[in-house]
Amino acid sequence: MIANELVRNRLAACVNIVPKIYSVYEWDNAIQNDTEVLLLIKSTIAREKDVYSTVQSLHSYDTPELITLPIQNGSDAYLQWIQHSVQVQGPE
Repeated sequence: MIANELVRNRLAACVNIVPKIYSVYEWDNAIQNDTEVLLLIKSTIAREKDVYSTVQSLHSYDTPELITLPIQNGSDAYLQWIQHSVQVQGPE
């Protein structure tokens, strides 16, 4: 599962999985109507490229939706937890 891989590899602090999102889009010159799953991935800009790479390598779509939304504000404790959770760990 993509969410597990992101958290296991410290690329995301948390991934919310929102099932049964209904999407309408054009693909191969036809309007598509599909039920999809939305992942809200809590990470940092420093981990963005690794998150994108991991999702692309595991996703079944040729072009999965990958967008970055900046965190405008949040509780200090939560934002620190995200930073700590996705830090690259040195050798132990």
